[in-house]
Amino acid sequence: MITRREALFGAALGAAAVAALPALSATVTKAEIRGLPREKITLVAPPFVHPHDQIAKGGPKIVEFTMTIEEKPVVIDADGAKLNAMTYNGSIPGPLMVVHQDDYLELTLINPDTNSLAHNIDFHAATGGLGGGGLTLINPGEQVTLRFKATRTGTFVYHCAPGGAMIPWHVVSGMNGAVMVLPRDGLRNDKGEPVKYDKIFYIGESDFYIPRDEKGNFKSYESAGDGYDDTVKVMRGLIPTHVVFNGKVGSLTGDNAMKSKVGETVLIVHSQANRDTRPHLIGGHGDYVWELGKFANPPAKDLETWFIRGGSAGAALYTFLQPGVYAYVNHNLIEAVELGATAHFKVEGDWNDDLMTQVEAPKPIAIN
Repeated sequence: MITRREALFGAALGAAAVAALPALSATVTKAEIRGLPREKITLVAPPFVHPHDQIAKGGPKIVEFTMTIEEKPVVIDADGAKLNAMTYNGSIPGPLMVVHQDDYLELTLINPDTNSLAHNIDFHAATGGLGGGGLTLINPGEQVTLRFKATRTGTFVYHCAPGGAMIPWHVVSGMNGAVMVLPRDGLRNDKGEPVKYDKIFYIGESDFYIPRDEKGNFKSYESAGDGYDDTVKVMRGLIPTHVVFNGKVGSLTGDNAMKSKVGETVLIVHSQANRDTRPHLIGGHGDYVWELGKFANPPAKDLETWFIRGGSAGAALYTFLQPGVYAYVNHNLIEAVELGATAHFKVEGDWNDDLMTQVEAPKPIAIN
């Protein structure tokens, strides 16, 4: 078991990294930054994404976000397996934050005194030591505000990184999410032509490592710290007990399926903060896929399955052409079917026989 004192002491060691950060000369003065317009955003839980412009209006601005860290137990499957989760804003993954290139992302991170552990945030989209991790390390009862300039376009992971063994433990306990930095003139296809989306969904894939007792049943603990030693032993085996979308098995199926219509273009942002994954839309395709997640590179076209490297996020654009239920899976089908990495899109509209039709219904085999 890890105690509160040990957790905070370990976090304090990570904070020492701040002292090692070199002083950087800014290309924009503090006065100029203070003079920029500000926009305050209210974040929403995935798979949904807060309202935003696909093409920037006006010049750069400071985009303000606030996230509160919440430690809480979460039931992650139908059998009642429980994760002592650590979350940004109460969701797994944390909310997707959208800005435009050259905007300033300003985050106020709050760690309530009801929590037991120290936390921070490492932005893969940021430029600077530890992705801001050393500057955002806070104990329970503290808050901090970080600002960074979004210099590169694309989709990027963020996650908790309080130092040492705490890093993977916090990440696989739910503390990860993504940022999308759009080009100021919007997305473009492989020919440089503008493309837009009608809807956007954010899918965060997680691998969980829940300890079992001697009878093979999943164990539960009073707090995350109480289960630390057992959880680390499972983590070191590198075999997850669950691989899920948005925090639990079935989180995006049934009544929670993502909804669209024939003719709508959907942007799917998919992140995995820890392991490689292979998203696949059964019955659809990736019309345009930024597999590496970086909009400065031309997208690939017409992909059946794409690859998201651990510690990164990608984006895929697809226009639905047929109604029905589309399964969206990690195409390691063992992980999709047995461990939980499956979501659904429910699409309304008229069926097109030209694209697919059942020529004959099932019937007994003909005997000549």
